[in-house]
Amino acid sequence: MLDRMNDSSIRAYLTPRLGIMLPLGFASGLPLALTGATLQAWLTEAGMDLTTIGLFAYVGLPYTLKFLWAPVMDRIVPPWLGRRRGWMLVTQTGLALALALMALVGPSSGAQVFAALALGVAFLSASQDIVYDAYRTDVLKPEERGLGAATWVMGYRIAMIASGSLALILASRMGWSVAYLCMAGLMALGVVTILLSPEPEEAQVAPKSMAEAVWGPLTEFLSRPMALALLGLIVLYKLGDAFAGALTTSFLLRGMQFSSEDIGVVRAFGIGATILGAFIGGALLPRMGLFRALFLFGVLQALSNLSFLWLAWVGKSYPVMAFAIGVENLTGGMGTAAFVALVMSLCNHRYTATQFALLSSVEALGRVFLGWPAAKLVGLAGWGPFFFVTFLAALPGLWLLWYLRKPVADHAEMNVGRSEIEAPC
Repeated sequence: MLDRMNDSSIRAYLTPRLGIMLPLGFASGLPLALTGATLQAWLTEAGMDLTTIGLFAYVGLPYTLKFLWAPVMDRIVPPWLGRRRGWMLVTQTGLALALALMALVGPSSGAQVFAALALGVAFLSASQDIVYDAYRTDVLKPEERGLGAATWVMGYRIAMIASGSLALILASRMGWSVAYLCMAGLMALGVVTILLSPEPEEAQVAPKSMAEAVWGPLTEFLSRPMALALLGLIVLYKLGDAFAGALTTSFLLRGMQFSSEDIGVVRAFGIGATILGAFIGGALLPRMGLFRALFLFGVLQALSNLSFLWLAWVGKSYPVMAFAIGVENLTGGMGTAAFVALVMSLCNHRYTATQFALLSSVEALGRVFLGWPAAKLVGLAGWGPFFFVTFLAALPGLWLLWYLRKPVADHAEMNVGRSEIEAPC
């Protein structure tokens, strides 16, 4: 049986649908760190105070609010490359230009000006995610979603090596502006991938009007049993990870006194752990089922936060830092593969862009709004208690997942053919 599953997995990776997930995942993942952890390192080395750095987390607001303009990308079809790939080309090109501008200006222009530029990059990145997520959900068959999510995560995390580890190393040797210009150049390479990407096998019908594009996705989703509880699960499932990640880079730089190059080198190892975790999660998901995979991987994600608590206790230690980053990324990759499969299972293909954007925006709430509270908690209690609180923050999501185990399993089974459901008028 295992041999048959392995043969099936190998054949799946030979299809254009699965193969294209790697470079598209790379293009999707590159901008995030450049307005997150890597930007945090730039601001730290520029001498900004911790509270200001925490407030810079709010430039990620577009990731939370992207559902507001997602209906436009569902309804309007560009005059080139179709409904999905046309928007992919627009956002990809815009990001390359915006990152170049951010590199040329730098934080020396002042916190407000630089934050506005970072916000623009985040807006374009969020817009790119809207259409990338919709395209991935539309083009992959339901049985390919575990492996497709794993392949996407591989490309995404390779991009994190580039925008995280490589950018930090480049910055330490050549300066931050050069590092960001190099990242802008890498974004431009994604245009070739977009031109070669296949169209979905099944034709997807766009909403007939903007009113339908706005209200249809909400009406359809909220008509399902336990819809609000499912939204709560999306918020809480990765809350512990988001809380810990809000200041992890500053913890390693300022709290533990590691250099940016130290962190960049070790994070390259951590990215490999994420890729491994994603493929473990993608391979186990069809055998375990969506609920059991989400629960097991969620428990492991919560426990991984305690490894940073250990590092805070023992002090500056390269082996413990490598262990903490490795464990966090391994379990995070497993959880992400299952979480992406969950979100895809909740989408109606008629409204993929808006529904996926809504769900991923809800998930991003923790990542955006926890920066300032995290900074205040560290100031009051210290790094060790902070990471213990991040572990506790993961527990409500696990409880809610257990409570929703039947609806989660039902959505995974019922998703086949959901694109054929008639849109509400």
